[in-house]
Amino acid sequence: MTVGWYWTRKVIAVADGNNDLNWERKVLEKLAMEALAEQKRGRRWGIFFKLLGFGYLALLLALALDLGKTDKVGEGSKFTALVNLNGVIKAKGDANAEDVISALQAAFEDKHTAGVILRINSPGGSPVQSGIINDEMRRLRAKYPAVPLHVVVEDVCASGGYYVAAAADKIFVDKASIVGSIGVLMDGFGFTGTMEKLGVERRLLTAGVSKGFLDPFSPENEKDKEHARQMLAEIHQQFIEVVRKGRGKRLKETPEMFSGLMWSGARSIELGLTDGYGTVDSVAREVINAAEVRDFSVRQNFAEKFAKQFGADMAEGMANVLTRTTLR
Repeated sequence: MTVGWYWTRKVIAVADGNNDLNWERKVLEKLAMEALAEQKRGRRWGIFFKLLGFGYLALLLALALDLGKTDKVGEGSKFTALVNLNGVIKAKGDANAEDVISALQAAFEDKHTAGVILRINSPGGSPVQSGIINDEMRRLRAKYPAVPLHVVVEDVCASGGYYVAAAADKIFVDKASIVGSIGVLMDGFGFTGTMEKLGVERRLLTAGVSKGFLDPFSPENEKDKEHARQMLAEIHQQFIEVVRKGRGKRLKETPEMFSGLMWSGARSIELGLTDGYGTVDSVAREVINAAEVRDFSVRQNFAEKFAKQFGADMAEGMANVLTRTTLR
């Protein structure tokens, strides 16, 4: 009885010891497996972030290499080349002379170009930028006499936009397009009344009696105003001559034509400011006789566009506080 009880206790003790060893081994195995799993997760996240980084760099490289260029065209049949002019015409904006001219040159130089369409949606802008584009359009037409250059107006072709359009062979519109505004303006602000109310004194020192020309913080000067009017009249006359030269005998002049008024597309045809109805597709298909349209417009990448626009907005903000002269 005593011996049996002793061996029974021994067997139970040994069994309990084995259970303790099994429990410790299971815990160690679990910890080891968790450590391995954590390492795998770490490696996977590391690979993910590396791939994400490479993808981001590849995207930036693609934007830098591809989006700043015109569409590449290869061998094939004749096509109609398209160039877009959208927005306010200004040096650092989306519609600037450098980009528009670059696209036009590429379009004319391609040996498969049957004709070029300049699609315009613009309320106007800088007379200088508009004049530069107009001059280059005339040069390209003279250099490539077999390649027609037409303008297609969609929503608006006013002031500086029409200054550009006048250099084309023909101008096509929609019946509800807005066309015209052949005039020049200079606008600004005067703060003298506000300064008096606030008790602010203007202190302006100049070398040259007209160096403070149209200073917005000084009272209006009749001599300065008259000089500004003469300058605007000169630029306006340049605009008128460009329109007359571009439209020729098609123009049916009226007393209001060069007053700055705008007309519908339908009325602009009657006045000889435009030639007929048409879209990019219809002009390509029925006028140029090359239905395939390829876009040569310069597309800036995001970084370039942001840098240009930021600089332009800063400069324009400062200029607007003073004065600005625009064709609109």
